[in-house]
Amino acid sequence: MPRPRIVLADDELNLRKVLGTILARDGYEVLEARDGEEALRLVDQHASAVAAVITDLRMPRLDGMGLLRRVVADHPDIPVIMITAHGSVDSAVEAVKLGAFDYIEKPFEQTQIQEVVAKAIKTHELDKRAPRAQLAQPPGAPGGRFGLIGRSPVLELVFSVIEKVADTPSTVLISGESGTGKELIARALHANSSRKNGPFIKINCAAIPKTLMESELFGYEKGAFTGAVGSKPGRFELADGGTLFLDEIGEIPVEMQVKLLRVLQESEFERVGGIKTIKVDVRLVTATNRDLQKEVTAGAFRDDLFYRLNVVPIHLPPLRERTGDIPSLVSHFISRFNERLKKQIAGIDDEALARLMAHPWPGNIRELENVMERTILFCEGPRIHASDLPPEFVGNAGTTVTAAAAAAASSLVTQASMPPGATPAFGTPMPPAGPAGEGRASSLKELVRQETERVERELIVRALEETGGNVTQAARKLKISRKSLQNKMKEFGLRDRE
Repeated sequence: MPRPRIVLADDELNLRKVLGTILARDGYEVLEARDGEEALRLVDQHASAVAAVITDLRMPRLDGMGLLRRVVADHPDIPVIMITAHGSVDSAVEAVKLGAFDYIEKPFEQTQIQEVVAKAIKTHELDKRAPRAQLAQPPGAPGGRFGLIGRSPVLELVFSVIEKVADTPSTVLISGESGTGKELIARALHANSSRKNGPFIKINCAAIPKTLMESELFGYEKGAFTGAVGSKPGRFELADGGTLFLDEIGEIPVEMQVKLLRVLQESEFERVGGIKTIKVDVRLVTATNRDLQKEVTAGAFRDDLFYRLNVVPIHLPPLRERTGDIPSLVSHFISRFNERLKKQIAGIDDEALARLMAHPWPGNIRELENVMERTILFCEGPRIHASDLPPEFVGNAGTTVTAAAAAAASSLVTQASMPPGATPAFGTPMPPAGPAGEGRASSLKELVRQETERVERELIVRALEETGGNVTQAARKLKISRKSLQNKMKEFGLRDRE
């Protein structure tokens, strides 16, 4: 297994040598840079392998703040750790608000840098399993609302809730499997609120050791514990006036939950080792892939905290329960990877799309993204065929998607990415544009809705036929819950024969 790769940027040779030796001894591969420009080149060259960037704040040519802005913009999944002298702590705090993972103040203890780097690496590994923020499309793009691509009924419900609660102070609990896009929802809530100009601070609770959770959330004073050579604000302070997103909230230890409850109730806390009460104005958004209600029943999560967090619940369904969104996602990934990989893939054929839509996608959007990148990378022709898909798809001859349904979905994929007036490769003309383009947008939206419903109905009818009308077996075949299938059957007027 390859060692995690870290880009270390500092214009002081001695610091690079000392810190590089510490990191190498801990099992990391270190790429050294003398300034921000050299560091940025290394990040761009090794982007897929870089697990973290450590940078000094003040450097020649491109300083640490400039490097941070470029990495956050071009590689948002790579955590950036800022090293700063005592006199520029305010700048480091501002860097965290702009997207830096954390900062370390000189002089620092060896254990301090080791702990921060370990948290950054673990956060990077966890984030790699979730959809990237680049899933967002420009305003007006089909299926690009709030950065989430798709127009399935379950996703439309999520959009409706976001619109209603974004600009309120209410706490939101986002639930859903890993890889469904929970962070995108949190960012959408922030971006569509009056706090949008304030900080958006994210912390993955699964990446923080239990012993460090309190100081991470609430900060600490100088001398509070071994290694606390200076005071440091916690995430609640950094998020003052903005939004704090606690991902994997179910990982917070029980003994910390009561302190979190107090902050929610009174909007105040004390730093570790401190006596001064600090008041903050923070909107809290949390997310989990667990069933917190079951955690409450089992005694692993406080019921009073759960009810406080669950004021507005938003459930993000897995991809297997919104297969009608797959054509739009495929279109998006074709466009993105064409640009990134310098390819010119025109689209995907019916059989290949059918196999993608029949897959259960346990890894959700992240898995689909990886499959599309691999497929486009090795595709030799102008269109993706079933034979271009990874081996696990090539042998899937028993797909339940009919050719007609797949063709309809494929048509939507091509149409969604073409300019007004263009004609798709397989001959279906685009809807005519109305005044200011409104007619085309409305027609395309309606076409997407109609064809999505037709694809879903085809899937269900075929599954029921193959199982002799047994709803339980059909639901298992479609990789959805029995209740979800019954709801869909009712929606499409299909009779339940069980």
